[in-house]
Amino acid sequence: MVSAPPPPREASVRPPDAFTRLPGWANEDHAAALAAFEAGCGATHDFALAIVCHDARNKGPLGEAQARAFLERNFRPEPIATPGLLTGYFTPIYDAANAPGGEFTAPLRGRPVDLPPSDTARGGAAVYADRAAIEARAARGALAWMRPEDLFFLQIQGSGVLVFPDGVRRKAVFDGSNGASFRGIATPMRQQGLLAEDNTSADAIRLWLAEHRGKPANAIMDLDPRYVFFRLAPDDGALPAGAAGVTLIAGRSLAIDPSAHDLGEVFWIDASSPVLVGAFPAYQRLAMALDTGGAIKGEGRADLYLGRGPAAGLEAGRVRHVLRLYRFAPVMREGS
Repeated sequence: MVSAPPPPREASVRPPDAFTRLPGWANEDHAAALAAFEAGCGATHDFALAIVCHDARNKGPLGEAQARAFLERNFRPEPIATPGLLTGYFTPIYDAANAPGGEFTAPLRGRPVDLPPSDTARGGAAVYADRAAIEARAARGALAWMRPEDLFFLQIQGSGVLVFPDGVRRKAVFDGSNGASFRGIATPMRQQGLLAEDNTSADAIRLWLAEHRGKPANAIMDLDPRYVFFRLAPDDGALPAGAAGVTLIAGRSLAIDPSAHDLGEVFWIDASSPVLVGAFPAYQRLAMALDTGGAIKGEGRADLYLGRGPAAGLEAGRVRHVLRLYRFAPVMREGS
């Protein structure tokens, strides 16, 4: 007796309501979502996803209905079981000086010659030195001088653009860290009564630090032992590349925990219930995992890249939303 052949692996195995049940899917700009996928999918090392990437790029720009159909045909949304947290990050643009003076008292330090090659302490290895110890050292060979609160936030973001008095703009590029884990200062500031419960946005923190420069601000910043070193490069005006080596897409790129997810993966973010004043009520969109971050830990944790400059920074500093994450798994087709 000859048994029937197994059914082909087709998109029909996906529950028909998989996308209709996806929160916010009907309101997505599907053409923009597909364009973001095409821009970032080259970072994937997944065979099935690479096939979808190839197909998308070969089709060229699609209209809204065609783009939606392509995404629904080629992906299956899979919810990540653990609800998590969405935050935002951006590329800051800060004033800087070539020498210390006035408000510009914080040195931008290059990578020390004795810094170990690994940027993260592993296997119980000691941290190179904490923030307070590094800042107590003489700043010989400083690359630039900044306002202390600007330097602190530049280190949190990991890169940025500096504008010097003569108008020259230079990129400050991440060039290693002391290996310490990032510790946010919002919670201790709230616990100490320095900021209101619903007003611990990055903008509010930065304003407090600026108004309390010196010992009060330094004591708060020293609560985060992580310290980042930089190198300077010409500023070409382009958005930076993430850890995946692909240029970040404003509003469509995520920093994820690489121990939980792969770079190049496709996700749907459903983020709501903001806790900070002035925040957008919800973020629901397709986004690519193109970056990592020192504070991004866990399967349900993600950081949304929002672009370059003050407006992006203002928005990014107010993103603290409950996150429900869905992985877009590629659908394997007959002959793939």
